[in-house]
Amino acid sequence: MSDLPRPRGGIRAALFAIAGTASVVPALLVANAPAIPKTHRTATERLRQVPRVVPSAELPPVEPVSFIDMTPDEARAYNEGVPFSTDPNPAARPFVFRGTAEDKARALDCLAAGVLYEAGDDAKGEQAVAQVVLNRLRHPAFPKTVCGVVFEGQERSTGCQFTFTCDGALTKWQPPEAAWTRARQIAAMAVNGKVFRPVGHATHYHTDWVVPYWQASLDKVARVGSHLFFRWAGWWGTPPAFNRHQVAGEPIIEALAPFSPPHRAGTDATDEAGAALAEGAVAGGTLAPLASDPDMFLVTLPTGLAPEGFAAFALTLCGERKHCTVMAWRDSAATPRAVPLASTQLETMAFSYLRDPATGLERTLWNCTLYPAMRGPRCMKRQTLTVMPVPAATPTPQPAATPAPGELGGVRRASASSPEGKP
Repeated sequence: MSDLPRPRGGIRAALFAIAGTASVVPALLVANAPAIPKTHRTATERLRQVPRVVPSAELPPVEPVSFIDMTPDEARAYNEGVPFSTDPNPAARPFVFRGTAEDKARALDCLAAGVLYEAGDDAKGEQAVAQVVLNRLRHPAFPKTVCGVVFEGQERSTGCQFTFTCDGALTKWQPPEAAWTRARQIAAMAVNGKVFRPVGHATHYHTDWVVPYWQASLDKVARVGSHLFFRWAGWWGTPPAFNRHQVAGEPIIEALAPFSPPHRAGTDATDEAGAALAEGAVAGGTLAPLASDPDMFLVTLPTGLAPEGFAAFALTLCGERKHCTVMAWRDSAATPRAVPLASTQLETMAFSYLRDPATGLERTLWNCTLYPAMRGPRCMKRQTLTVMPVPAATPTPQPAATPAPGELGGVRRASASSPEGKP
């Protein structure tokens, strides 16, 4: 038997109270905890099952774009809780396009469409998207042409790599000329060596109001505006993994044809036809510039020449001229012989080309009422003539008669020819 004194009743009761509190309080906290939205909980559980670092011996899979079912507010809250990677985020190497002029023209317009439709008319966002496209081209997991990267999965109704290529955006909205020009300038800088450093070697991105299934398997490396940028975890996200080179043969993307001449099927053939027709007309003396302006042509388009060949036709007419204007009509009866043009002549003009190196302007425009397939930023704006109203002539005030000296002004006098003093 122990010689230690037994605890008194009061101490025993206190011990029971402490033990009861330790078990009841956590239960109350759990019971009264704020409810977690079901969709958020389910999404989080799904994401926790995805993350893994792909070993360098295994090529990482490229999943189609598919989103977790969350409201925008839930997605923003979730994305805010995902920390940025603390690993180094080195900039990518400069990319310089190597290939034919035809391939480069197609690649440039594919990249311009990608940055504009994905990031909107925002310079930083467009540069970030351009860098992701070029990063993908260099990575073994993606196609090896610019157009191939941008339009990967376009044949799917959903699940393409860049959403605008399969959600109908290209048929619902055509870029304004100013926005398209800026996007092409940003694309041109990217394919000529300009690097957007903040996104490093990112190969994925999404807006902060959605959560794709692939997100948890990648490292979050940057934010640009409302877009979050990611790279693969492990070796596949390091600079040595980006060791591939582009291949020749940028594909024609028919969806870009309305506003991208390099992507119109048969462009080469129509260019040759347009140039040949212009050369023949000039050699035969049937086409000549205006006598009053040797840098301006008012011409009738050759019969049978497709709209895609008009630009080559105009360029051949202009030849080596630094300044050149070509205005063309479909009907010879409607083709004017001199300038200025009447309003009806402006309305029926089918095509125009203007080149002015002093201002850096070179513009090719089609009458899209006559050629609906050429819709987009290359459409002529309808000419409207405003007739200014002629102001009514203001009457010149007549000076009041000055009364003779000695007479009272405002007094009515009898007329000499009026008897009895009546007027």
